Amino acid sequence: MPSIYFTPDHDEFRRQVRRFMEQEIAPQSDAWEETMVIPREAFAALGRLGFLGITFPEEYGGSGADLMFAVIFLEELTRSRLGGFCAAVSVQQFMATQHIFRFGSEELKRAYLMPSITGDKVGALAITEPDTGSDVAAIRTKAVREDGDWVIDGAKTFITNGALGDFYTLAVKTDPTAGAGGVSLIVVDREAPGVNAGRLKKLGWHCSDTAEISFQGVRVPAERLVGKVNMGFYYLMEAFPLERLCGAAISVGSAGLCLQEALAYMKQRTAFGRPLTKYQALTHRLADLSSELEAARQLVYHAAWLMENGHPHERECTMAKLVGSELNQRMADACLQCLGGYGFMEEYPMARFFRDARAGTIVAGTSEIMREILARLMAGDAPSEQGGAEGKAKGPDLAALFNSLPGRLRADKAGWQGVFHFELAGGEPGQWTVEIAGGACRVEPGLKGQADCLVQMDAATYTSIEQGSLDYQAAFMGGKIKVSDLGAMLKYLAAFRPLAS
Repeated sequence: MPSIYFTPDHDEFRRQVRRFMEQEIAPQSDAWEETMVIPREAFAALGRLGFLGITFPEEYGGSGADLMFAVIFLEELTRSRLGGFCAAVSVQQFMATQHIFRFGSEELKRAYLMPSITGDKVGALAITEPDTGSDVAAIRTKAVREDGDWVIDGAKTFITNGALGDFYTLAVKTDPTAGAGGVSLIVVDREAPGVNAGRLKKLGWHCSDTAEISFQGVRVPAERLVGKVNMGFYYLMEAFPLERLCGAAISVGSAGLCLQEALAYMKQRTAFGRPLTKYQALTHRLADLSSELEAARQLVYHAAWLMENGHPHERECTMAKLVGSELNQRMADACLQCLGGYGFMEEYPMARFFRDARAGTIVAGTSEIMREILARLMAGDAPSEQGGAEGKAKGPDLAALFNSLPGRLRADKAGWQGVFHFELAGGEPGQWTVEIAGGACRVEPGLKGQADCLVQMDAATYTSIEQGSLDYQAAFMGGKIKVSDLGAMLKYLAAFRPLAS
């Protein structure tokens, strides 16, 4: 079907991936589910075909293709008929290695990214802990510097590829007193002394390994730090939209295949002398779900297009993940019902579709978290929608907020120098310079001097944050704030008392 998002090259790539999944992977699905293992040769085969480095540059062994190729790959990955395989491969390519590529040193890229692209290494992203799920700032696994190494203690759980993979991109606390500002990312080998990983038994995704991992005095060279110390929370927040987009693309691909399998069965299965496709009680329900599926699919494509072309995309990726995963669950339930007793039997694919779909509303942020993020974004947008924020952001109110900064400076937190340029869309004036030096703060309108950090947002967002009605972390997660240097911005935020104090 023609699409504004895809070219003939995209279409040919889809045919290649589908052919590989249906001819090489799907025939193995029952055996892999039974043994609960994905053979390492499967990753190697994906690597040989270039399927594990779609968006990575050619210099690291990737294809340098656009994000729409990745979306196609994720959709067609479901043709494997294995939700666990989809999870393992998507984590490998779009999660565990993304932070290494974007923020890691060249040494880390060559040691971990490149062999991941070829399928010679399998990685995991280890964030979730027994007591913390989506609250990344509350993790307890800690890393302490000792004799030039990082020494890691703690535990992680629900980690895809955690038991049989080769390495973890691990979220740790390097400053336990700093909340979100004390999280770092460190690469840890699974075979490192002190690492113990055990598989968890799951309702679905049987072929993939999901692990509970403990770290006891694990020593890691300092060079394994990804990017800058205490910047991990913000690296993760920047990458979460891609993670959600992956979940959304897999969900719509799986829902489409599930519907296709159900219709194929219903055409050949008769009841009272007629095929099941002649009964409106069944087909009208599927017609509704088919319509929702097309809407969800177009939302996924739109979110990917926004991300690929550098537009704000956090809201759309979150919506796509919520809508797609919830729809996939309802689709699997409805299609299983259409198969009657056979849908409940393991020899038919619907039982696996049903089990595997259930994970989609939990992983990569639960549906409840997706709704909370969207609700916060809606609340942040509310003033401008009501016409009230524009007045607050203009003239003396905006000037008053900036002019209050010198009086709110914490001298004990300002023993450094930095120049910050603020570009606030819709503000009058919308450009400001804040300089911190010698324990003092100077503010003036306009962009003066060479900035250490450029901060961009709309004036309503800045006003809401200063007035305490919008949390800056929520604004950052929602893509409302862009900064050129996250580390400098963190120091800036810590240097001022809240407006109400």
